[in-house]
Amino acid sequence: QMQLVESGGGLVQAGGSLRLSCAASGRTFSSYAMGWFRQAPGQGREFVAVISWWSGGITYHADSVKGRFTISRDNAKNTVYLQMNILKPEDTAAYYCAAARSSLAVRPYEYNYWGQGTQVTVSS
Repeated sequence: QMQLVESGGGLVQAGGSLRLSCAASGRTFSSYAMGWFRQAPGQGREFVAVISWWSGGITYHADSVKGRFTISRDNAKNTVYLQMNILKPEDTAAYYCAAARSSLAVRPYEYNYWGQGTQVTVSS
């Protein structure tokens, strides 16, 4: 089992920034690709970004966040990050980190472990 705990969410004005963190324990963190998803009320889980298993590895971001959000990881700290800049009201959602054995997975069913989520609310 792998445990994932997100932090860093909160309330921010449009145009502001937040940095989400996800701390992992229980499995070999460096062996997993790590992703961020989000889910707004009444909507499905939406892919945000993924990073391959090695630090400084390949990343892929959804078009809706490209140029504003950046995923990164620190394998020495067993932590993955999501830097969110130029936030918009439509970014409001619960944000989840997840771990996948397959590299650069973008679909929820490809992920093996999930955190409990952290809420991000962007006011206009």
